[in-house]
Parts: sequence; structure tokens; C-alpha cells
Amino acid sequence: MNGRFHGVGVGPGDPELITLKAARLIAAADVVAYHHAAGKDSNARRIAAALIPPAAVLEPLAYPLTTGTADHPGGYEGALADFYEESAARLAAHLDAGRDVVLLSEGDPLFYGSYMYMHDRLAGRYETEIVPGVPAFAAATAAAAAPLARQTDVLTVLPGTLPEPELARRLAETDAAVVMKLGRTFPAVRRALAAAGRLEHAVYVERASMEGERRLPAAEVDPGTVPYFSLVLVPGDSRNGTRSRERAGDRAAVPAAPRPAGPAAELLVVGLGPGPDHWLTPEAREALAGVDHVVGYGPYVARVPQRPGLTRHASGNTVELDRARHALDLAAGGGRVAVVSGGDAGIFGMATAVFEAAEDPRYRDVPVRVVPGVSAVQAVAARAGAPVGGDFAVMSLSDRLKPWKVVEHRLRAVADADMALALYNPASRSRTEQIATARRVLLEHRDPDTVVVVGRDVGRAGEALEVTTLAALDPAAVDMRCLLIVGASGTRVSASGRVWTPRWVRP
Repeated sequence: MNGRFHGVGVGPGDPELITLKAARLIAAADVVAYHHAAGKDSNARRIAAALIPPAAVLEPLAYPLTTGTADHPGGYEGALADFYEESAARLAAHLDAGRDVVLLSEGDPLFYGSYMYMHDRLAGRYETEIVPGVPAFAAATAAAAAPLARQTDVLTVLPGTLPEPELARRLAETDAAVVMKLGRTFPAVRRALAAAGRLEHAVYVERASMEGERRLPAAEVDPGTVPYFSLVLVPGDSRNGTRSRERAGDRAAVPAAPRPAGPAAELLVVGLGPGPDHWLTPEAREALAGVDHVVGYGPYVARVPQRPGLTRHASGNTVELDRARHALDLAAGGGRVAVVSGGDAGIFGMATAVFEAAEDPRYRDVPVRVVPGVSAVQAVAARAGAPVGGDFAVMSLSDRLKPWKVVEHRLRAVADADMALALYNPASRSRTEQIATARRVLLEHRDPDTVVVVGRDVGRAGEALEVTTLAALDPAAVDMRCLLIVGASGTRVSASGRVWTPRWVRP
């Protein structure tokens, strides 16, 4: 009979924080395994040392390397993959011989622990039990006596190895945070905390519950003294310096802004362009650098880098008027605010929603300025050549704000006028038939060989451009990430594959 495999959490460092169940299993183990760096003792073994029975077989699993470089043909990842395979084989030999194996894991086995890689390789073959342990951040929170999250606070656990801009963004958007994996990453982590406006209240804890425990404000830490066994706590109480109930991220609603407290400031509505940073105009970049608040749909807000003094207000889709009112309230109170849209804010973007909301008399003193951006139709057209070089129309196939019969009427009118046509919002998860219907309507007026350009994620990762015809267009291959340009009768494809529409129209 095979032995049983146990992944046992031994807590953050203090042996008295080992659970009773973990202690019982360790004391009864035939084999005790543990990971450690080459030439160093295992912290997990040290924590559990008094519980390991003298008769137990010890299986130290020494990492071949601890940095991101290796001579292995597969690089660092390849070297570690081989190490985990070899380690799993060693443990499997004991299990096959009927010996129970306890693999010690500092903290909790399933929280940034090496146990998981053994679990992936062995749990499907042997009876397995996991014993949770006290994670390091729980011990650090207790050591700092800092309440981390209250009521509906969102707690985010972040690795310090994230790219600095991404780390800053996530720190700014959550209520409370724990930043793990410090050491050499600490300088970047501290810069990210500062950019997110969270450094002032961040608490650094080193070797929580161990000998040599140290805690102090993160702003006062000497980066050269930071070991791997350290982390940063960002209490939820520190969000914007208050007990803020505001939530960042993809939300269904937008909270009410503070009541006006001073003279109104100009509200900017900024087009971010289709995606790449180099398509952001200098005027838009300058505008974003001078505001205190950025308001918008979550994915667009995420494109604005976090910096000190900036508060980002992200919300979900389909709440444009609520979002506009929130921005107007902030500006009415004297805040410098930018509402952001992808592409150009005036083309199926936030500009019209802001002006609609601004008709409310309470916003009469808030000036609104629209900062243009490169539109999606311009981006797709440029990639294809010049398909909108003559007269053209722009339509959205979404029927969320207008009846579908109006969409069909306009499609027929444009088709009958023989203009190139750019189609925004051609499909979504809930709208799968509109593009097929639009194709059928257009074919009633256009030649089946009419040129069609399908641009997907233009300017972003995964960009694709297809040149096809109205007859060959596959509606099932079109989704919300696409923009279509349907040519006029004169639109042609050159020998080089470039699509263009003549400036002239033959009588």
C-alpha cells in the first residue's frame, strides 16, 4: 500500500504558531521533506525541528539556483522544472514504499509556497492531505498591530516582482494591500507605493514572528537591509487618508462625489487613442499630467499611469451618465478632472455623455473642454491604406441607445448613397446577430464583391487585419474587438494589397 502525502504549513516562524494538526502529522511522519536554498538551512525545518521524530527520514530538497539566470538549456524556468521533477521522484519513491511523507511548508502550503509544485506532480497519484498554516502576512499584521481590512474593504495580495507601473496601479485601486517578495524588489516597491499615494501609511515588517523581527514605516527603510523574509502592509484605513468607501475596478455603479467645496474647475474629456502610448497626442498627455482625478471605464482608466496625487475612478460599462455626473461633481468642487475614452472621446465616447449630464443646471458653472484623440476608424483605415479617402459614414451597430429599426434604416441609406462605411460595436457577447443582419441589409444594395476591411485590436497586442468581401465576410469571426470598414463601389485593392477609395466619383 502506498504511503500518504501531506503538505503541512508550519506558519511564519514562531514554532508556537504551528497548528495542532500539523504538529501531530509531523510527529508521526516516516519521511519529513523540506525545500531550502543551496548552502542554507531550511526555515520550515527550523520552525518544526522540535517536532521531527528521530527515526524520520529527512529529505532536503535543495534548489539548484535562486536567481533568474541559469546555464540550463531551458533557462531559469527549465532548471526549476527539472528540479521539481527530480524532487517529486524522490518523494514518490518513499510513497511507493508505503512511507508517509510530510512536506513542510513555511506559512501556508498553497500561498506562494513550493509545496504546490509537488502537489501538481503527486496529488493525482497518491492520497494527499493539506494542512493550512498561518501565512506570513497574518503574522506581520499582528506584529504591526495594524488592522488591515474592515467591513467591505478589498484586500489585494501583490508580489513585489510585478512591473512597477502595474504595481502602482493596483496599489492605488485597492483598499488594503500586502506586498510580498521584497528583497531586491524593494526600491521599485517603494516607488510604486509613492506613485499610488500609499507610502505614507505603509508599514514594513521583517521576519514576522521570528527572532530579529523588525517593523517600521516603509518610507524609512534602507533598501540595502531588506531580506526576502519581509513584506509591506497597506491598511485599508489609509485609502486616500480616510475611511473611503469608494471602489476602483469594474463596477456596476459610480459613487456620489463629495459636495462642491470651492469654485468649479474645467472638466476635460480626453481621447486616449486606440491603444499604443505613442498614439496618445501631446495635448492629451499634457492634460492628463495636470489633473487630480481620472474618471472612466475601467480598461481606459488602467491606461493612465498612476502617479503621486492622482486618484483614479474606474467604473463598469453602460454607466456613462453616472460616470459623467461623478466627474462633473468633482469638477464643481474645484477638482481638476479628466474623463477618459478610448479612441476619440467625441466618437461613440464619453464627450456626449458629459454634455448630456452637464445640461443639469447645477453644473452650469463647470466649463467642459474636449481633447481629441486618434479614432479607431483612423487607425484601422491607416493600417489598411486609405479606404475612407472619399466621403464616408460612421455608424455603431449597438442598439442599446437606439432601436434596431433605426440602425437598419441608416444602413440602407448609407448603402444607397454609395459611401464607405465604418462600423463600430459590430458584436458583443449579448449581440451576436446584428452583424449578420447588417451584412444581409448591405447586400441588398451593394455588390457581393464590395471590399470589406476587418481590423481587430489594431495598435494592441494581437493586432490583425483582414481584407475580404461583403459576400465572404464571416459574421461569426467578428466580435467587439473588431472595427469594420465596408468600401464604396469604387473602393479597390492595389497590387500591393493596400485598400483605397478614390477621391473622385465617376458620373
